[in-house]
Amino acid sequence: MLEQQIVLSWPTLIVARYGLMALRGCKLGCLHTLTATVFATLLASTALAQQEYPARSIRIINPFAPGTGYDGIARVLSQRFIADWGQPAVLENRAGAGGIIGAEAVAKSAPDGYTLLVSTASLAVNATLMPKLPFDVRRDLVPITEIVSSGVVIVVHPSVPARNLKELLALAKSHKDGLNFGSNGTGTTSHLAGAWLQQLSGLNFTHIPYKGQSLAFTAVIGGEVEIALPGSSAAVQGMIATKKLRGIAVTMLHKSKLLPDLPLVASVFPGFEVDNWFAMWAPAGTTPAITNKLHAQLVKSLQHPDMRPALQGDIQVVGSSPMEFAAYLNREIDKYAKIIKASGAKPDA
Repeated sequence: MLEQQIVLSWPTLIVARYGLMALRGCKLGCLHTLTATVFATLLASTALAQQEYPARSIRIINPFAPGTGYDGIARVLSQRFIADWGQPAVLENRAGAGGIIGAEAVAKSAPDGYTLLVSTASLAVNATLMPKLPFDVRRDLVPITEIVSSGVVIVVHPSVPARNLKELLALAKSHKDGLNFGSNGTGTTSHLAGAWLQQLSGLNFTHIPYKGQSLAFTAVIGGEVEIALPGSSAAVQGMIATKKLRGIAVTMLHKSKLLPDLPLVASVFPGFEVDNWFAMWAPAGTTPAITNKLHAQLVKSLQHPDMRPALQGDIQVVGSSPMEFAAYLNREIDKYAKIIKASGAKPDA
């Protein structure tokens, strides 16, 4: 029984082994001293193990190019790790394959808390969109927290005679071939929001994928497509304010901070939600003690004044617990799996 209780670490195991050997020749008078020494070492070893993390540099992998998406938020968060924990936190941009290369590097790393992943809703999409994904999102990564989120805005060219979502759907119904919608690319939340809207309405829309949001913007402003679904941002707000675009609805389940007058898609199709969320993961096998410590640090950092410049626009701070984010991630994977299968979406070649 004593041996089973002390097999917690190699230092403790050594003390336990030699302590038992000493007991064989120890008189009763030294038993209390030896026992106290063994258990004091046990407690010290356990306390040391709990205090060790983080004891060295932390690598945070962002699987997208510098300056894109939520890169600015990730950089400020990494600086808060240094300020609060006194250990270097290096943000590494490892872009490629729609975020897969960087995510794979983390999924196959040691589960010690020193290699972490920050990524977007694309990870939930890729779980289905990429049939040969070199890792399993649910099995090989441990959710830490959903950091922030922002939604998608349905916008139209000013020449489109629709002022709200119901009018837009009626207009699409009146066109034999439906309307064209431009997205930020196949498999993006921009594309899948349009595909889901098409599935729920039962109407025809022709999807035109572009290589990024700026090209989709240019297309709808120039009248090349009637509809676009960009991420909610100050740029979109500016286009709507100057009447270069008309806002129709937002895809969040809450009102937009930047565009509070726009209704929710969910007001027409209850439960409709497409968020461009941003989150952190660790490799599978990382202990709850480490993931909980990371979660607490991120929540603390998100409240720090240093974060305010990076959290402007339509960004909503979340900071969900590991358990809450795991449940949300499962729902997101299942949701996008249905949309992708129904739409027949395939990854870009």
